[in-house]
Amino acid sequence: MIANAEALLKPLTIKGLTIRNRVMSTSHAPGYGKDGKPQERYQLYHEEKAKGGIGLTMFGGSSSVAIDSPAAPWAQISVADDTVIPHFQRFAERVHSHGAKLMIQLTHMGRRTKWDTENWFPTISSSVRREPASRTVPRAMDKNDIRRVVKAFADAARRCKQGGLDGCEVSAAHGHLVDQFWSPSVNERTDEYGGSLENRMRFGKEVLEAMREAAGDDYVIGMRMSGDEMIADGLSHEECVTIAAGYARAGLVDFLNIMGAQARDHIGHAISVPNMSFPVAPFLYLPSAIKREVDVPIFHAQRVTDLATGARAVAEGHVDMIAMTRAHIADPHLVKKLSEGHEDDIRQCVGAGYCIDRIYVGGDALCIQNAATGREATMPHVIPKADISRKVVVVGAGPGGLEAARVCAERGHKVVLFEKSDRAGGQINIAAKATWREALSGIPRWLFTQVQKKGVDIRLSTEATPEQVLAEAPEIVIMATGGVPNPGHAKGHEHAVSTWDVLTGKVEPTGTVLLYDEIGGHNAASTAEVLAKKGCLVEVATHDRMVAEEVGTTNQPIHLKELYKLGVVMTPNMELIEIYPEGNRLIAALRNTMTDAEEERVVDRVVVDYGTLPVEGLFEDLRGQSVNDGETDLDALVEGRPQRWTGQHGFALYRVGDAWTGRNIHAAIYDSLRLCKDL
Repeated sequence: MIANAEALLKPLTIKGLTIRNRVMSTSHAPGYGKDGKPQERYQLYHEEKAKGGIGLTMFGGSSSVAIDSPAAPWAQISVADDTVIPHFQRFAERVHSHGAKLMIQLTHMGRRTKWDTENWFPTISSSVRREPASRTVPRAMDKNDIRRVVKAFADAARRCKQGGLDGCEVSAAHGHLVDQFWSPSVNERTDEYGGSLENRMRFGKEVLEAMREAAGDDYVIGMRMSGDEMIADGLSHEECVTIAAGYARAGLVDFLNIMGAQARDHIGHAISVPNMSFPVAPFLYLPSAIKREVDVPIFHAQRVTDLATGARAVAEGHVDMIAMTRAHIADPHLVKKLSEGHEDDIRQCVGAGYCIDRIYVGGDALCIQNAATGREATMPHVIPKADISRKVVVVGAGPGGLEAARVCAERGHKVVLFEKSDRAGGQINIAAKATWREALSGIPRWLFTQVQKKGVDIRLSTEATPEQVLAEAPEIVIMATGGVPNPGHAKGHEHAVSTWDVLTGKVEPTGTVLLYDEIGGHNAASTAEVLAKKGCLVEVATHDRMVAEEVGTTNQPIHLKELYKLGVVMTPNMELIEIYPEGNRLIAALRNTMTDAEEERVVDRVVVDYGTLPVEGLFEDLRGQSVNDGETDLDALVEGRPQRWTGQHGFALYRVGDAWTGRNIHAAIYDSLRLCKDL
């Protein structure tokens, strides 16, 4: 067992509420809300964590208390009327049945939302200051607004108690309305709600007092807040300590949930939700400092991805509860695995940020490596045994192939896994070579360990042939052969090299490099960083409106920050139309997608990223001999039914991941889970 594990498994009591251990998940908005309510999908997602042994799971990040704080932008929860109470009651029953506690986060977003959705009301804030993230300009609140919103918080607290929730927290972090009053970066008022820190704290004090009166002294009410906004015109660490201590000593909060930074703009998002470019627990010093000044329990979350780090934080007294929110998205059973001595089986979060990046573009939270998370109604976290054991051959040990082998082995099938290289991981091994993205290697590392444990016959350094596959007398063959770089369609593309060539070291560019990106993902941006750090003069040109346009909110700013620091030139709205040699250099012709004007660059190298093309030679060799001609029954896949060819004389042939078509890691793993769980 990990060091200090007993510290994590010790109960914590807050005002008569006993939480069974010190591990929690913070309130977040996974995009599962429906009609402003936490319905079945939302509830099943949190119930899985309760089954997995978590002490406290908090839901409803940014749950709205008033109708001028719309819930729509990220499919959030509205606590603005009593119709939510029955949903809370069913939710609480689900979670309590497994021994965990359940709380919600309440907020008014203030300026941190959109006016052109739901009720089309103006956004409001302490003052008229535009927020870069939401790009809205709020109206300064008057006394009627303040009175109305304070009452809305109080009514929402009453609904939480009537709904059977174990408590609630006010969001005064990430730039929501309460901390918009606190922060000098927003609050320019000259009345009793502005100026001195005491005045700026007044609105939050009135909110908490009203909530306490509505819910009663016995109900648990806490607050999430920053320990340092980390911006020049924002709240300093000293001011945040003063705020925390002031509310705690006044008896207004029963716990404080402390984080670092704020989220008023894109780089703020990336810092407040740290990705794999950050060390683990980068802001633990902030809750630790506040804990020394207050007598209420301290919670903390920010890139605590492993139980060893969490255990240390609790055992050393930095915090009373450690939140492992994204870690539970990767593995909702991590506490159960710890308590049962199976911590080696925990699927550890790698900090890819895929989950939250999807939310910020209106999607739902999905884990890059666990395709069951958020799909609990249809996808199993624990794979059931099949009625009949079959012989399965999987070709390719990238993420899709490893997941296929894992799930089939869990089903009780006999699995042979071929991989032509000497190590598993596929394209992840290439991506992990790029500067700060090494942590991606944790995905195939966990999968490979699992297939070894499940007795899969693993044959590395073996490029499968039709004869080798057929010699196994398989009933099911799964092609996970991945892809190869697409050279693109520009005239003279044979003069270019791929991002793969650079990252693997096959090509060592020097001098001036044009990197053309038609995908907008991590690959080109990562490769540009690598090239620039090796001393190349790099220009990234893209057809898109900006570099790395498909990369999400917690990752894209880190790429851009690095590219700016390294002096990389970024040129949007360009199409690469031709490459040709001139002397010992290359000419790259570009066309502006808006004006059709053409430009040329004289460079030493052209590097391109057009995505991948499927490796399908073996698939084509085998499909004519298969019982299904290599076809996948898409309706069965979506409806959760077994493929109709399984059990016929001969073998059924399927494709997953990039062998089907180039997408991403999650798509490959999801392909394999939903296919193989029913085989």
